[in-house]
Amino acid sequence: MLKISELAMPKSRKVATVCNGKREVWTDYEEAKAYFLELMMSTDGEEHERAECVYIQLMHGLDECSDEDE
Repeated sequence: MLKISELAMPKSRKVATVCNGKREVWTDYEEAKAYFLELMMSTDGEEHERAECVYIQLMHGLDECSDEDE
């Protein structure tokens, strides 16, 4: 039986992010989360908000994460 944390993780370890107009494809989901957490913690203002938006989407397990309004 799978543990809850395993069920919550995305099936694909690949994720695409768009932050400040820059699109990046990550092959390691955890690396993307770590990057955006560090970016969020080391910036303030609009840049912080953009990184936070992407980080929250990553925490929810989305395969496409963006700071843009859709």
